[in-house]
Amino acid sequence: MQPVTLSRFLIEQQRLPGSSCPAELRLLIETVARTCKAINHAISKGALGDVLGSLGTENVQGEVQKKLDMIANDLLLDANEWGGHLAGMASEEMETIHPIPNRYPKGEYLLLFDPIDGSSNVDVDLSVGTIFSVLRAPEACAGRDVIEADFLQPGRDQVAAGYAIYGPQTLLVLTIGTGVYEFTLDREIGSWRLTDGPMRIPAGTREFAVNMARRRQWSPATAQWIEERLQGTEGPCGHDYNMRWTASMVADVHRILKRGGVFLYPSDHRTPGKARLRLLYEANPMSLLIEQAGGAATDGHDRIMDVLPSSLHQRVGLVLGEKEEVWSLRQASQALQSEPQQGAKIAQAAESER
Repeated sequence: MQPVTLSRFLIEQQRLPGSSCPAELRLLIETVARTCKAINHAISKGALGDVLGSLGTENVQGEVQKKLDMIANDLLLDANEWGGHLAGMASEEMETIHPIPNRYPKGEYLLLFDPIDGSSNVDVDLSVGTIFSVLRAPEACAGRDVIEADFLQPGRDQVAAGYAIYGPQTLLVLTIGTGVYEFTLDREIGSWRLTDGPMRIPAGTREFAVNMARRRQWSPATAQWIEERLQGTEGPCGHDYNMRWTASMVADVHRILKRGGVFLYPSDHRTPGKARLRLLYEANPMSLLIEQAGGAATDGHDRIMDVLPSSLHQRVGLVLGEKEEVWSLRQASQALQSEPQQGAKIAQAAESER
């Protein structure tokens, strides 16, 4: 049987009754996918292409920008601004939005992206990725340029989301609201080929991904939840768990989609509103993918995709993966909220055992 290419897959989706993939969205996704191939090519050159190391500048979040961050950011801007599919773009690496220049036609979609997720891994040759999210531009944009407020839509309003992962294989994982599908880049012919899907998160995988170095920031409920799993068969869960952490969200989420488990990057309970991951560029698109694959995604309490954004670079805590595990942490949080003193004692006991 002839392998299904990304273009064929999207065209077949477009032809379905009540399609959620109109022609403009199809062409936009194909443009993003082509750009990911160009980014993959730049990454593969490494030191030979002078893409390693930092620029010595900081982005709007105060993080040091890697050379590859800006290379990928510019590639995505240049490829998508002239096609007529977009009203504007926003990137984790830019302080404000990027309206489509007046010399180009404007479309009905908004594109948000993290050009290189896990960019610190590039210099040591570990997997990194590109994350993207597509929203529909508000109808009010028809008579004016887009503004920042147009991008502040909850994750449930996304019409598409996905990521490319640049690793031993180069993969594109995509949803347009009809399931999650994986495409592998055939480097010999430069084509994305369908290799998995619709993907479903395997149940019963006793594995979690978390940065243990941040444990001092965790809430009592999160500390208890992790501690119970570290106790293995002797603890209340009655099972041994594995821990995995790559410092590349794309790699960790892809492992969960393929193998199961849960990913956690909790907010800092000591400082309200302090968190690591960006709602619009990371949490929302990954949450849509996870939910489409049968999982769940919360900020530790509430569904991520119900969060109404307040700013372009808003950060949130994130717990996503196998539904049963995600909801068990939520339940633990709710239980300890009603007994704060008990929660504090549990967290202190876990700390003392360390």
